[in-house]
Amino acid sequence: MSDPIPPSPDDEAAARHRAKMEKRKAVQDKEVAEKTIEKGLLVVHTGPGKGKSTAAFGLALRMLGRGGRVGVVQFIKGAWQTGEQEAFQAFGDRVSWHTMGEGFTWETQDLARDKAAAARAFGKARELMADETISLVILDELNIALRYDYLDLAEVVATLAARRPGLHVVVTGRNAKPELLAVADLVTEMGLVKHHFAAGVKAQPGIEF
Repeated sequence: MSDPIPPSPDDEAAARHRAKMEKRKAVQDKEVAEKTIEKGLLVVHTGPGKGKSTAAFGLALRMLGRGGRVGVVQFIKGAWQTGEQEAFQAFGDRVSWHTMGEGFTWETQDLARDKAAAARAFGKARELMADETISLVILDELNIALRYDYLDLAEVVATLAARRPGLHVVVTGRNAKPELLAVADLVTEMGLVKHHFAAGVKAQPGIEF
């Protein structure tokens, strides 16, 4: 009878990998099983890096793919048409989109006008948050309005904290206030590693707007 063939180094590596993954799966399955709470989340996308609003609109697509309705209020962006707004029009009344800013503060140069626009935008946000047919509300660049004191911070934070149980809200914009971060369920800070603007590349359709 011939001697048994010893396992090859590849077979041993595969066996070690399988054993390692079995242990990891057991840990992951246990961790997932322990998570039992289901609730509407307050999500904040902040930081100096690009991609805060982009990530929020990615969540909007995910919610639409799950059959939900989405509300969007843009606090700072002016009346110019963006690629994402054009794209979401294809979903009809499943997306309630409201661009209510009048441009950046250095463009308006009118504090009273900026505050009035922000107040109207937050009124619309309240309206969308109260609409029980809407599953996700995006408050785009609300952090900018709070940074410049266009809105009362305590009132905004209290309103977001008191949202109805199943509603998800995403707030975007750099320099998020600590008071907002304290009541948020999920905070992501976009870091700036490199930006093409620094090399003289202008804002381009399909990338910036």
